[in-house]
Amino acid sequence: MTKIDVYCKNCNSAKTVKAGKNQLKSNSVGVQRYRCQICGKYFQMTYKAIGRLPEMKEKIVDMCSNGSGIRDTARVLKVSTKTVINTIKKACKLLKWAD
Repeated sequence: MTKIDVYCKNCNSAKTVKAGKNQLKSNSVGVQRYRCQICGKYFQMTYKAIGRLPEMKEKIVDMCSNGSGIRDTARVLKVSTKTVINTIKKACKLLKWAD
């Protein structure tokens, strides 16, 4: 069995550990999750839904902060409006803009 080096997508550290699996409706096996021991972030090697990609979340926040509306952002990035709304809410909580 070969060992695959897994690097954190946030800080590029090689200090990662397995952290369970995400069960998918279409795949009974699940997708392996990892946790970085340096920054504490959880990630997967592959994502099925494009709305879950960290890069997509950054694009959503960038577009909304530059004046794009929710429906416009969803249409351009080909994600649902619910994904855009949830991502903005989480970003606001992180930035302490929300009450």
